[in-house]
Amino acid sequence: MIGQSPSDERYMQAALAEAEAAESEGEVPIGAVVVFEGRIIGRGHNRVEAAQDPTAHAEIIAIGAAAQTLNTWRLDETTLYVTLEPCHMCAGAIVLARIGRLVYGARDPKAGACGSLAMVPQDLRLNHRAEVISGVMAEDCGALLERFFRARRRATNRLET
Repeated sequence: MIGQSPSDERYMQAALAEAEAAESEGEVPIGAVVVFEGRIIGRGHNRVEAAQDPTAHAEIIAIGAAAQTLNTWRLDETTLYVTLEPCHMCAGAIVLARIGRLVYGARDPKAGACGSLAMVPQDLRLNHRAEVISGVMAEDCGALLERFFRARRRATNRLET
């Protein structure tokens, strides 16, 4: 895959661990990590339900943690790894934080703004563009989401009968 580095799978594993943490908390299992100079400086997983905050997406949490770690909002030399293609809000945060590189696993055909519905991080009208690499460990990332939503549908069907 063009643009993929040998360490991308290792960091995507860390993002998957964050997604599993979200799942264990009853959240949609999406995880993210931000990497700078070979080390993870920000971690996040969905906390929308726990925080009752629609902006508590994995990417937003990881980006905020990375900014605090580096004591700057300019994250241009970082890579964000996320298990699911970011939505418009998160893609906007990637641009605003000036993240240099985005690596994601599964595509999101219903809400993805980094290749599916739009390509926000590479929009030439914006003042910053991020390199976008998709499909890293896509099967593993997608399987986690499928398992979560299958279990949720089963639970809902049991309640309805």
